[in-house]
Amino acid sequence: MSAGLWSLVGVIAGGALLRLPLAFVMFCGGAAYLFATRQDIGLLVGQIMSQMTAMYVLVAVPMFILAANVMNAASISDRLWAAANAVVGRFRGGMGHVTVLVSMIFSSMSGSAITDAAGPGLVATRMMRDIGKYPAGLACAITAAAATIAPIIPPSIPLVIYALLSGASIGALFLAGLVPGVMMGLALMATIRLMAARRGLPIGDRVPLREIPAVFSRATLSLTLPVVLLGGIWSGVFTPTEAAAVAAFWALILGVFVYRKIGPRVMDAVLLESARQSASTMLLISGAFIINYAVANERLADTLVAMITRLDLTQLQFMIVVNLFFLVLGCFLDGVVMMLVFVPLLIPSARALGIDLTYFGIVVTLNFMIGLITPPYGLLLFVMASLTRTPLIEIIREIWPFVLALGATLALLTAAPSITLFLPRLFGYL
Repeated sequence: MSAGLWSLVGVIAGGALLRLPLAFVMFCGGAAYLFATRQDIGLLVGQIMSQMTAMYVLVAVPMFILAANVMNAASISDRLWAAANAVVGRFRGGMGHVTVLVSMIFSSMSGSAITDAAGPGLVATRMMRDIGKYPAGLACAITAAAATIAPIIPPSIPLVIYALLSGASIGALFLAGLVPGVMMGLALMATIRLMAARRGLPIGDRVPLREIPAVFSRATLSLTLPVVLLGGIWSGVFTPTEAAAVAAFWALILGVFVYRKIGPRVMDAVLLESARQSASTMLLISGAFIINYAVANERLADTLVAMITRLDLTQLQFMIVVNLFFLVLGCFLDGVVMMLVFVPLLIPSARALGIDLTYFGIVVTLNFMIGLITPPYGLLLFVMASLTRTPLIEIIREIWPFVLALGATLALLTAAPSITLFLPRLFGYL
């Protein structure tokens, strides 16, 4: 590697060890690279502005963040919980099943694992602990694992960013995430069923048949959001980017005028939190543009393609190597870092081997989601520990069966690309 690249890697590694803000570290690493290679420091601004203004799809990110925060404030999480409990709460370990089902439904609205965990996830954790008498660590582990479904079932903020990096169709990626997301949910529910039998988890209360219509009527309008959102995208009424604004607008209509849960004070808090989260995400993406400039300038992608060509890997062998690489890195790095720094390096190699980039995007995103619940770094583990004041070690002790379940799903999707690509092909995207 050149001196400039060593400077970049050194600054990023040092910043990560010191736990400095990631966006700040990426900017500093980019500046160190430009200084070491004696390039104009103004390229920092030039690269960011040229990339940001050319990518209309980025508008979707703050809109989806706003929509998710509005939904959390509008009591949508509680309504979805009640509806899901009426369906699967009556089985052994029923509250765990309800948690997964609520996450699958909320995933079709939010697109963020952290939002899922902090919104309906907190409702689910409270119900499991207070009513179901689940151990605190197990309740948090189920919630964290279920939240990983959110960025796979569309709409998805990570898939929007991946589309930005790879040029893959957002519509195809959204379709491709449906079946894997459902598979993840079923794998988690099967794991909960086995644990419930072995550990004697309680059977949930049966909702009387006469009460079920009332429960579903309270959730009906909430459940129209994914129908409007995904139906509009795939029917061509609006683009995936425009869908983000539609989601935010529809959530506001429900929260302000229908459920009457959002007044001026709550709205101010929602807008401030959405602005903070959006700014943080956009700073990360901006920092990635600088890293990508350095990668392109050093021709690292070409070097990696040449190396893989020499190794003569098959598509499956390449994907196994990619999975192992990201699963190990996921123990120490955030998924955003891996998406923004490493994925652009691997896309040319995947393209050279003839791997469909839609399939590749779903597989790598699932890797990143597993990383969110993998110790020692697993961000969702820290989020749940912080929000529920549960000792981190208790959550880590309970998370491993769910890591294995998601790992098995990843292996199946890797070995059978047709599972992921079935719906995009059916709808004519591929």
